[in-house]
Amino acid sequence: MIGTDGAEVDFGRVREDFSLSKQFPAAALAEAEKAVSEGPKGDRVDATDLPLITIDPPGAKDLDQAMFIERVGDGFRVHYAIADLGAFVVPDGALDTEVRRRGQTIYLPDGNVPLHPTVLSEGIASLLPDQTSPAALWTIDLDADGEPTSATVRRAWVRSIAQFDYETVQAAVDEGRQHPSIAALPALGDLRREHAIRRGAVELQLPEQEVEPDADEGWRLVLRPRTKVDAWNAEISLLTGMSAAKIMLDAGIGVLRTLPDPDDGALAWLRRSAKVLGIEWPKDATVAELLAGLDASRPEALALFMDATRLLRGAGYTVFDGSAPELSTHAGIAASYAHVTAPLRRLVDRFGTEICLALCAGEEVPEWVRAALPLLPDLMEGSDSLASKVDRACLDQVEAWVLADRVGHEFDAVVLRAEGGSAEIFIAEPPVLGRCAGEGLPEGETIRVRLTAADATERRVEFERVEETA
Repeated sequence: MIGTDGAEVDFGRVREDFSLSKQFPAAALAEAEKAVSEGPKGDRVDATDLPLITIDPPGAKDLDQAMFIERVGDGFRVHYAIADLGAFVVPDGALDTEVRRRGQTIYLPDGNVPLHPTVLSEGIASLLPDQTSPAALWTIDLDADGEPTSATVRRAWVRSIAQFDYETVQAAVDEGRQHPSIAALPALGDLRREHAIRRGAVELQLPEQEVEPDADEGWRLVLRPRTKVDAWNAEISLLTGMSAAKIMLDAGIGVLRTLPDPDDGALAWLRRSAKVLGIEWPKDATVAELLAGLDASRPEALALFMDATRLLRGAGYTVFDGSAPELSTHAGIAASYAHVTAPLRRLVDRFGTEICLALCAGEEVPEWVRAALPLLPDLMEGSDSLASKVDRACLDQVEAWVLADRVGHEFDAVVLRAEGGSAEIFIAEPPVLGRCAGEGLPEGETIRVRLTAADATERRVEFERVEETA
């Protein structure tokens, strides 16, 4: 893509800097194409009568999940189909080797670097509408209060009847015309969110920057608001991940996403921050209850959300085979949890799914899964780190492009977190999260800042505080 000034404004250099390539080794691609021609492996039940639908970003083709939620008596039944990569990937084959090396799909504004060849991830293995697809089909029953009473997973044939995006579903909910397949989602989603707060789950309502093409063949930054549908959809995924974790822990084998509880110092810091920001912290309120009750549009709330990220440091993957691990919970979710709902995009989910499928069928966990377990933490942590760096590089690049002709201009900015002679700041228009030089910048307050640098080559944007004059 070329901008109006003739400069290249694509993300080719980001790809070069991080050695990202869509190309797969010939042997891996040949295995994928063979899997397509031969069709999915394994016996499975026919569940194509379930009216499943998908909810994904607009234009997405790598569709991992499809859902149908129904009322059963006073309670609920969640049918949650997950793309079945085990039906296509040969254990320890050339494709498996390459997928392990990649770890996850890397997303950039002008396209992704997929975990699997697109003949799988955007074709036969994806839960595309009107396509009969192999899936790991979860069935989770819940009581009237939204508490799970049973959960199982089995291999099945499924057929999604419609593909929606978040905004479309939210608009339908707002107008009172939900699709029948998810008519029960608002009620169940709200119940699950209430359970999350009572458990102590921490949700940070920080602004989410996104990059999208603009009318001048360049890029622009936008803030994507978190809708209720986002939250409800996330709760169904979390419910499934917690159900998978329970199955694994009960059997003494699995791979969990874990996060240690925050230490007393991090909690004390957050209490001090709340006091400085003028946020009342009721004596009996937990961190989860406090954060859930804040107005995310308020500057002081944004600052406290940023400080609360200190509570969520140290996430990792914990594997176990024989007995439950010492650390089996995720402090941010306030429960045991496993990744099993995004196997098209994340390596570990395929292994977690295979474990649950075997256990629910009363079978032994495959030896190739057992052998891979000790390797998964390093593979995933490496790919998580790369994905985070690429995401940040793309945002930094676009911020520099967007602000390139505004050096010297002044903006209103919210101080999110100050430390070490500078602070993280948030500017609403254009939506930029950057750093501002200055000592003692007041967290949670709006200050005036001046853009001092916007270097697209170095992907660097810098601000300084504009001192007020009498």
